[in-house]
Amino acid sequence: MAFAQTTEHSLDFAELTTGPVDITSVARRVVPVECGATVTLDGYARGLTKDKETGETRETRYLVYEAYESMAVKEMYKLIEQARQQFEISNIGIVHRLGKLEIGETSVVISVSAPHRKAAFAACEWVIRELKRTVPIWKKEVYADGEVWVEGAE
Repeated sequence: MAFAQTTEHSLDFAELTTGPVDITSVARRVVPVECGATVTLDGYARGLTKDKETGETRETRYLVYEAYESMAVKEMYKLIEQARQQFEISNIGIVHRLGKLEIGETSVVISVSAPHRKAAFAACEWVIRELKRTVPIWKKEVYADGEVWVEGAE
């Protein structure tokens, strides 16, 4: 399963998938000849999660991601367009995985190409922060002693 949409910028893309995400292929899809840098974020399921309120660290067994799929892709494209307005970048690719993820598996890859690295780093950081804050993708963390749905930006 993959959900995608097109954009006027031929190398931009936003996708949801239930299969493994190949980080290198995502990064290489956004590289035009005028660029000198691509910054790629590989977000993956971590084995230990610190509770923001109590400070307690819990062992995470696995994660589950769900989404309002058609809306999520539209919102990811809005982020791409907003990033283009704010940063001097060339292209952005976003792929987010849905379903059950084991510890160490990639959940999201964001790649940003730009003529210069400073803009690529800034845009990539902004996109992941806004994706977590605005895109209707929900994460459930499953522990040995329970589970919790995580909301909003971390």
